[in-house]
Amino acid sequence: MSDNNPFANLNYEDFKRLARDQALSKYERIGFPDAYRKGAEEAIFADICAKLSSLNQSGKVVLDIGPGCSDLPLMLIELCRAHGHVLHLVDSEEMLALLPDAPFVTKAAGLFPNCAEVNESLRSRVDVILCYSVLHYVLIDTAFFRFLDTALSLLAPGGQMLIGDIPNISKRKRFFASENGVRFHQAFMNTSERPEVAFNRIEHDQIDDSVVFSLLQRARAQGFDAYVLPQSAELPMANRREDILIVRP
Repeated sequence: MSDNNPFANLNYEDFKRLARDQALSKYERIGFPDAYRKGAEEAIFADICAKLSSLNQSGKVVLDIGPGCSDLPLMLIELCRAHGHVLHLVDSEEMLALLPDAPFVTKAAGLFPNCAEVNESLRSRVDVILCYSVLHYVLIDTAFFRFLDTALSLLAPGGQMLIGDIPNISKRKRFFASENGVRFHQAFMNTSERPEVAFNRIEHDQIDDSVVFSLLQRARAQGFDAYVLPQSAELPMANRREDILIVRP
């Protein structure tokens, strides 16, 4: 199958190293080849804002977990400036240093959810949580459910959390087993061969449908509404990635 990413299987320490590497582009520093993100981030941000409707209101408390250093956090900073939001950014010190400072922006260096001070100060106060292109690294770096449970504990009544750009290998297999997926693979790889797809096989260290559904169930069991949402068709990996929206009633 196509979509081979040379930056796959990175962890928190790897991203700290990438952030320091001045030879890399801003997309490579966050784990993407340029072709996967360049020219696409405006559409990605529009999709995020359409799902996190509270971002379009005023005076909210916003938390971005793992913002990285591409154009997306810059767009979020400018949106928060325009709408009078308070913005909290949690990432490594190396990544945060690549983002601009502002009076309404608070930077917290560390690996979420191992940020006791942030967790305590923001408990039940956050209106919007964004966690984009991060979940598959959470699977490697930290306790999966503790990450979710801690994030949910920060949401205020009516708060929204978007776990975005989830590389669901089950969705990816379904796509590459389809005729559209076969044509996509052949064009992307410049080959006449069909992609190899194996259903009903456990893929270690990968997010599949069982992981996505378990996150929904975990959130709902704690009194939150939770939904799987498709990405806009304009997004570069919409055919093999999806989002989870969680709302505190």
